[in-house]
Amino acid sequence: MTKTQSFQKRLTSLIRQVYPDQDTKLLVDAIQDAFWPDGKRRRKRGRAPSNDLWTEQDALLITYGNSIIDGAHKPLDLLHDFLLRRMKGVLNGVHILPFFPFTSDDGFAVSDFRSVNPQLGDWPDINRISEDFHLMSDLVLNHVSSQGTWFNGYRQGQMPYDRYFFEASPDDDLSNVVRPRTTPLLQKVETSNGPRHVWCTFSHDQIDLDFRNPEVLLEFLRIIRLHVDNGVQIIRLDAVAFLWKEPGTSSIHLPQTHAIVKLMRLLCDYSVETIILLTETNVPKAENLSYFGQHDEAHAIYNFPLPPLILHAVMSGSAHYLRHWQSGMPPAQMGCAYLNFTASHDGIGMRPAEGILPTEEQARMIETIKNIGGLVSMRALPDGGEAPYEINTTYFEATAQTFAGKDDHHFDRFICTQTIVMSLEGIPAFYIHSMLATPNDHGQVEHRGMNRAINRHRWDYPTLNALLDDPTSDQARILTALSDRLRIRAKQPAFHPNATQFTMPLGDRVFGVWRQSLDRRQSIFALHNVSDQTVVLSQLSMNLIEDETWFDLLTGHDLDMDQEAVTLAPYQCRWITNRGR
Repeated sequence: MTKTQSFQKRLTSLIRQVYPDQDTKLLVDAIQDAFWPDGKRRRKRGRAPSNDLWTEQDALLITYGNSIIDGAHKPLDLLHDFLLRRMKGVLNGVHILPFFPFTSDDGFAVSDFRSVNPQLGDWPDINRISEDFHLMSDLVLNHVSSQGTWFNGYRQGQMPYDRYFFEASPDDDLSNVVRPRTTPLLQKVETSNGPRHVWCTFSHDQIDLDFRNPEVLLEFLRIIRLHVDNGVQIIRLDAVAFLWKEPGTSSIHLPQTHAIVKLMRLLCDYSVETIILLTETNVPKAENLSYFGQHDEAHAIYNFPLPPLILHAVMSGSAHYLRHWQSGMPPAQMGCAYLNFTASHDGIGMRPAEGILPTEEQARMIETIKNIGGLVSMRALPDGGEAPYEINTTYFEATAQTFAGKDDHHFDRFICTQTIVMSLEGIPAFYIHSMLATPNDHGQVEHRGMNRAINRHRWDYPTLNALLDDPTSDQARILTALSDRLRIRAKQPAFHPNATQFTMPLGDRVFGVWRQSLDRRQSIFALHNVSDQTVVLSQLSMNLIEDETWFDLLTGHDLDMDQEAVTLAPYQCRWITNRGR
């Protein structure tokens, strides 16, 4: 069997799983024409799964295109300036959240997938950023704006949009549908063909698409090609778990959804350009891990339990649940990686903590967040009840106090949370408001009537630069501390995203992991005191090799091997290694 036949056979098999009633040969040709148009060619051989798609130098900034404004310049130009001025040599990638025209949800109700929001800039501005940083973009493929061209065409009965959207009946069995929101699932709309009920997983301005129609898939493959041709290297599949719907089921993680992700991965593996697929599935562990497939689905998945578990650890002073969860996490498969983070444009998701954090511990977190001034968003349950969906706050503010109350350790506690993200197997990502120690924006919540606005502040660029130039400001102190650690991290082979990891049993107050480089030459013992107490650890508990020189990358000091103990001050982190400085 030739490599070409192998590609054709795999693509054919996937199409038959998703579209058994379609003409497979015609659809095979249409998919290739959509992804490789205008004479573009694919690779003769697909990329085999490997650990070569990323290195220890990779780290991402997550930001909106207008997180930095000044009222005079294009926000994308200001972002580019900020990246060059403050992030060069610190982070080498940037996830610009949806930068397309939209009508709600801060970009996730897209009205035009082919244009850049003119309030941000244009494609040349995106291109310039992609020349200096690895660029991630969002493929918001589950739904579109109710006010966009596609849905307006649907309501008017125009082809091809008349078959683009998922319709259902209020009489259908929808009792098991998993929802991330409390709004009604179906929305009644008037169309040229009479009233219809359309499916709305998220909001009534976000109308779900119907991937049972292969034309929808083909259009999104063309959109991926547009992104790639404009310098995008990482495609984030937003809300992909909800892609395929069937009344009478949960309508989440259905087999057709996984098959479509596999189809996209196959096309990416045969693309001349390097394309990494990242799935956004804010769900419990086993469901999230399923998107690795057999190293034939997503290249990377979000490590969604990290934000609530790390926060609980520093709030409670105990890494018990974080350590227990991490001990049971499998290493990423060959050719796959975790994306580690504590904060994003959304809140701190509580669903991934289900089955890990007891209900009473979640309640303690929520109560503490409310005391700090944070908010809580709920989701609907099949029985008609509600449950916490996410905590809304900036991560910097979330670490302002513990279950015991306020203290003088806020700075060190926050830095500890971000250092854990840097230490773990996977690629670290940092929300811009974590890098900038942004406080909760209650004014935006009141102005916009949306809990998530608390974590979506827009910085005035001259004001921000003044703060960053003042070494005593929270913004300067946090950015400097995190930047220093990221620069150190980027030089350590033991922090390669796929380097060996072992979770160390060091008691509840210290979260420790041992990392070993792929060539087994470097070890790092990454220790994080999550408590407000000084902790003394026996060197024997770390199994340090006697005939090597060990030193702390974060302090620059050699470890005295004649001493029997390693001391960690409250919230102190130590990276003890045998190689590199």
